[in-house]
Amino acid sequence: MPKITRALLSVSDKSGLVPFARVLADAGVELVSTGGTAKALRAEGLAVIELSDYTGFPEMLDGRVKTLHPKVHGGLLHLREDAEHVATVQRHGIPPIDLVVVNLYPFEQTVAKPDVTLHDAIENIDIGGPSMLRSAAKNHGSVTVIVDPADYAPVAEMVKATGETTLELRRTLAAKVFARTAAYDAAIAAHLTKEFSSGTAPLPTLAISAPLAQPLRYGENPHQKAALYGKFRDYFTQLHGKELSYNNILDLTAAAALIGEFRDDGPTLAILKHTNPCGVGQGGSLREAWDRAYATDRQAPFGGIIAVNQTLDRACAEAIAEIFSEVIIAPDFTPDALALLQQKKNLRLLKVLKDPAAAAPCDVRSVGAESFLWQERDLKGTRVADLKIVTKRPPTDAELKAMLFGWRVVKHLKSNAIAYTGPDRTLGVGAGQMSRVDSSRIAVWKAGEAKLSLAGSVVCSDAFFPFPDGLIAAAEAGATAAIQPGGSMRDTEVIKAADDRGMAMVFTGHRHFRH
Repeated sequence: MPKITRALLSVSDKSGLVPFARVLADAGVELVSTGGTAKALRAEGLAVIELSDYTGFPEMLDGRVKTLHPKVHGGLLHLREDAEHVATVQRHGIPPIDLVVVNLYPFEQTVAKPDVTLHDAIENIDIGGPSMLRSAAKNHGSVTVIVDPADYAPVAEMVKATGETTLELRRTLAAKVFARTAAYDAAIAAHLTKEFSSGTAPLPTLAISAPLAQPLRYGENPHQKAALYGKFRDYFTQLHGKELSYNNILDLTAAAALIGEFRDDGPTLAILKHTNPCGVGQGGSLREAWDRAYATDRQAPFGGIIAVNQTLDRACAEAIAEIFSEVIIAPDFTPDALALLQQKKNLRLLKVLKDPAAAAPCDVRSVGAESFLWQERDLKGTRVADLKIVTKRPPTDAELKAMLFGWRVVKHLKSNAIAYTGPDRTLGVGAGQMSRVDSSRIAVWKAGEAKLSLAGSVVCSDAFFPFPDGLIAAAEAGATAAIQPGGSMRDTEVIKAADDRGMAMVFTGHRHFRH
């Protein structure tokens, strides 16, 4: 490749630009630039040709048209080894542009603002920038293109040494350009679809593009490659411990979603294993919450994930430290709690930077066959006013409190899901079974193993009881009340079974399946 003789620079993010441009100038590269970028370079004493002077055509329409010009795209796209191309650009007075540095209008940052207007969003849709990037990337055999300031250093190093770049680097940079423009277009499509629709429909075309957050040692099993993509680090920061695994990330995001159900409650602590809560408790302190959560199941928490809804203090940290845990998630840690837990080198400590519930309210799942499922995230809450009492006996205040507590827990268990709860704790949990009765039996057995009485408890079912047998089993275990969606063809039989046993039962009118 011939040496780089001319560079076009047009950036919104000017970090690192001036030192890089100085390297180019010292190598004899002619600098062509647009308004704000040219001004920034001139302020540092660099010689710059204004793009409008270069093309002989002024910027117009409030800057909407400035780089969409044959002298720009002809200079980028013509094939240097094609005699006809070379003759054509020479005939029209179009010199080659060998290097392009562009980063795009900050569309994503603009629409992330809570008060963004549609006008502001549209004005931050870049047209000329993506066009130049794509032209340069398409012709990467001859043109070097930079879309990320992080790539100034390797390009500068090569230009200093040889005045040109290698094909290998240009290919890497070109691929990065197309990844960036794809992500940019996907962000625009997502925002405008939300603006122009009811907000409930999925995108007409699902575009998945996310930056690499970090490589992972392996996936669910050591023979599977894995990586984490997206904005994970905007929501969590790791304060201590070895690197997160694929399974850690699955578990800790499930834990964060569960504890988020209790963000406005008093001290609450949840213990999860394989994304399922195995114990949730509340108390006057996090230590009391821990005691109640841990009492549900003293075996499953080994190697589990712990999440709290308040700053983790020393007293709770001391209790947690008595067992082996994989990850602890908290809004923050007191200095003495952090110092204590950091003595465990294999324990990962994560601080929640931003409520995950604030993320885009959708779930996307790969289902193989080159296909994806899209759905709205299950963010539906339930209040006392939403409950329909269907039995002769209404629930007591204590039973109502246990119902609302347990309903938030059972929402995060894999179906079929059953949870026996008190007003401030789980007592027995069963999940992921082929029948609801089996889940109930497991929950009763787990409570027995923990030596916890189910007398006076509430049974919570994520979906309706299809037959009375599940409710009867709960009553025989000691439950005096039940909360379930309702909607079974045999609701009448289930209600009668509850009435015959003096139970109170409410319907929520909606289920919480988790597959």
